[in-house]
Amino acid sequence: MNNFKTVELLYIAQTKDGTDYIPYNYKVIYEDNSIICVPLNPQNRHYQEIQKWIAEGGVVIDNPPTQENI
Repeated sequence: MNNFKTVELLYIAQTKDGTDYIPYNYKVIYEDNSIICVPLNPQNRHYQEIQKWIAEGGVVIDNPPTQENI
């Protein structure tokens, strides 16, 4: 059982000019306010927990960068 407070998908610039971004990590905040970053790697146990949480109805915050919000 997890105790996620929030799970957010983080992005990184794929191009030098910062016009194209790709997801690279999940930022997880737990109920006790501890924070971890989880790589997008299916073999990572935290990644697996997040995928199970999503399958059970958990919602990931996904706000990809745009020119307006970078």
